[in-house]
Amino acid sequence: MWNALEGSGIMKLLGMKKRFEGKYLHGYELTYENRAGREKTFEMVSRNALNAPSEIGTHVSGVTIVAWKDDRLLLLKEFRMSINRTIYNLCAGMLEEGESVEDCARRELYEETGLRVARFLDILPPSYSAVGFSDTATWLVFLEAEGKPRTGAACVDCPRLSENEEISADFYTREQIGEMLKTETFSSRSQTVAWFFKNGGLPGRGKAGEA
Repeated sequence: MWNALEGSGIMKLLGMKKRFEGKYLHGYELTYENRAGREKTFEMVSRNALNAPSEIGTHVSGVTIVAWKDDRLLLLKEFRMSINRTIYNLCAGMLEEGESVEDCARRELYEETGLRVARFLDILPPSYSAVGFSDTATWLVFLEAEGKPRTGAACVDCPRLSENEEISADFYTREQIGEMLKTETFSSRSQTVAWFFKNGGLPGRGKAGEA
């Protein structure tokens, strides 16, 4: 019976090879010494062109936005080509060169929903969103929004929305989200946020931090 590891018990990165370079993603093959002292090959993609193993996981690519207004949570209903279906998701987007986190959040919120930022409530340090195959990291921005979102059919003619994006935005009450969680398809991060919002875990009316 196998009871113990023969190696050091610590994963060790030995090397990195670039396998492909796409327009938006770069593919790499990583070689590790695993916990048993044997070599393990791992494939991953990055939004960044990595020049050395030390750069893995060091670049922040964008923002993910948790927004609400009048005790209702903002969710996007959008078609995602990677899964060939429409899901509920959080507003998110890529940082442009020289852009601050706040400015990126303002721009992405407006481009994808037509809303504007009323106030920022919190900005968490970057976190990884797809660690199973990528080093993609984003800032998590909590904010209160103002204005009327674009609802219904996606605004394909909106000047700030790409023709490759099919997005409709709306605010939802805790009761509505409770029902949606039973039947609708979500991204994992938006599903987590929606569950906590349904159960009173996020601010609504009042000052920042109040439930």
